[in-house]
Amino acid sequence: MSRFITAADRYIFRLTIVPMVGVFVLAASLLMLEQMLRLFEFVSAEGGPINVVFRMLMNLIPEYAGLSIPLGLLLGVLLAFRKLATSSELDVMRAVGWSYTRLLRVPYLLTFGLVALNFAIVGYIQPRAHFDYQELQFELRSGALGASIKVGEFNVIQDRMALRIEGSQDEGRQLDGIFARLADDDGQVLSISARHGRFLANREDRNTIILRLVDGTIVHEVPEGPPRVLSFTQHDLPIDLPALEQFRERGESEREYLLPELLEIGWSEESSAEARVASQAVFNYRMVEVVMMLMLPLLAVSLAIPPKRSTSALGVFLSIIIVVAYHKINQYGSEVAAIGQLDPFLALWGPFAVLAAMIFWMYYQVAFVPGGRPIGFLEKAYSKIGRALSKLFGRNRLKGVVPEGEFGTEDDLAMQQAELAERGALQEGRGAA
Repeated sequence: MSRFITAADRYIFRLTIVPMVGVFVLAASLLMLEQMLRLFEFVSAEGGPINVVFRMLMNLIPEYAGLSIPLGLLLGVLLAFRKLATSSELDVMRAVGWSYTRLLRVPYLLTFGLVALNFAIVGYIQPRAHFDYQELQFELRSGALGASIKVGEFNVIQDRMALRIEGSQDEGRQLDGIFARLADDDGQVLSISARHGRFLANREDRNTIILRLVDGTIVHEVPEGPPRVLSFTQHDLPIDLPALEQFRERGESEREYLLPELLEIGWSEESSAEARVASQAVFNYRMVEVVMMLMLPLLAVSLAIPPKRSTSALGVFLSIIIVVAYHKINQYGSEVAAIGQLDPFLALWGPFAVLAAMIFWMYYQVAFVPGGRPIGFLEKAYSKIGRALSKLFGRNRLKGVVPEGEFGTEDDLAMQQAELAERGALQEGRGAA
């Protein structure tokens, strides 16, 4: 084992695993924080408990992991090889005979493990998590999660009762300023106002709760005849709870099917044409997202190595754009293929073939072409822009914006000044002659 995994491999593993985990946690956290604000607004508007927000966020983790894991893998390998390149350790490893393929041994071991993890997530965990998320939304809207009565607003119960509460104390156990209005099919209306009250459970009928009112007045209105008014010290008002609807079965959309179920539906003659096309689109989308991870270490090495005597981070920027853009292209291709406008295999595996060919070419330029720079033209353009900005705004103002290597090192500046001084001395000598 020590021959297969050497000390250099363990060193590359340490350089890779730290940024990989950091990027994964950061990307997932940013995506979840954005959704958390929306969930808080939704839950508060529905009057549900706060803990349901975190239950819904837990069901969103598999969805965000499908993008965070590939992004973390790419940036972890990229930043590891970038550090090796900028510290000249990569040149030493290359000088002793280690090829880029040999250096990628540990990154590919990590890749195989993450591919298996992502396959389990997108194939089996994501569909169930998506269904559980939809079920929580349904239960929250239907009141199955214990939606509370909003204070200071009229709350309608089964379209027959309107209830308004002015204040709540002792975590909702003590209610103040209660007004209730009930109507039946015969046209009779009860208008009840009370100073205090509280909800009590009904042991005889779980579908009914008791609202015990204290110190109030009841106005009974009938279609024919004057209303009757009754004052009371204590009155128990039964309230029928609305019947809770049952949530649907899993499988309303193809996103809720597991991979074996997608295979069964997508290639079954008993399924409708629309169901087959939609299932094939979702199946190919999940598979291409997983298979693409095998290309990420090659892409990371191709973009990790900056030009000599430069600390340009253009490769890091391009890697993020490529992964996110490819993910969005796959989503668009899946949606277009699901409605039958494009063949599912062509819509998903076509972009994969194009990007894979580009990655192989970039890796070949770095690993097998002496001095090969797959993004050399972009580096030159970036360097020219940096020099132009330095001349326009000054070097001190652009520190931290343009890499130091684009300005030139102190030795380069000293050599340039020496050359200018030497040229000036030669011109003076020629003038004197």
